[in-house]
Amino acid sequence: MNKIAVYPGSFDPITNGHLDIILRTSNIFDKVIVAVLENPDKKSHLFTAEERVNLIKKVTSNIPNIEVESFEGLLVNYVKKKNSSVIIRGLRAISDFEYEFQMTLMNRNLNPDIETFFMMTKTDYSYLSSSVIKQVAHFGGGIKGLVPDAIIDDIYNKIKESN
Repeated sequence: MNKIAVYPGSFDPITNGHLDIILRTSNIFDKVIVAVLENPDKKSHLFTAEERVNLIKKVTSNIPNIEVESFEGLLVNYVKKKNSSVIIRGLRAISDFEYEFQMTLMNRNLNPDIETFFMMTKTDYSYLSSSVIKQVAHFGGGIKGLVPDAIIDDIYNKIKESN
C-alpha cells in the first residue's frame, strides 16, 4: 500500500525548518506532496505560488519521493484528490500548537477520514519562520544556515525587485 502524506504551507520562502520536516517525512511515507497554498486574497507574499513551487523543487530535487505543487481551496478536498488521508504539520513551539490544533479539529469536522500528524522541528530551527527570514533579508542581514543555500540569492534578488 502506498502511503501518501501532504505537507501544506505557504513556504514564502521555504526555510531549513521546513526542509527538516520534508526530509524526515520522506523517510516515513512512500510519497510526500509539498502543497503550496495559493491564496489570491493574500497580497503579502514575497514570491508567487509558482515561484515558491520552483524554489521548493530546487531544494528537494535530490529526494525522489517528493512532489511539489500549488493548490487552492480547502485542504481536506485537496488531500482526498491526491488519494491521501494524512496531513503533516510542523510545530516549532507551544505557540504554534493552539492554531494547529484548531485547524486539525476543523479538518476532522470536514472529513473525519483524514488524520493530521504533528512533527516537531529540530531545536536548531525552532525560532525560524518565513516572516523572520524575509525581515532579516530585507534589512541586509545574513540568512545563511536559515534557508537552503541554493535559494539565498533568489531571496535577496526578489527583495531587491520588490523594493
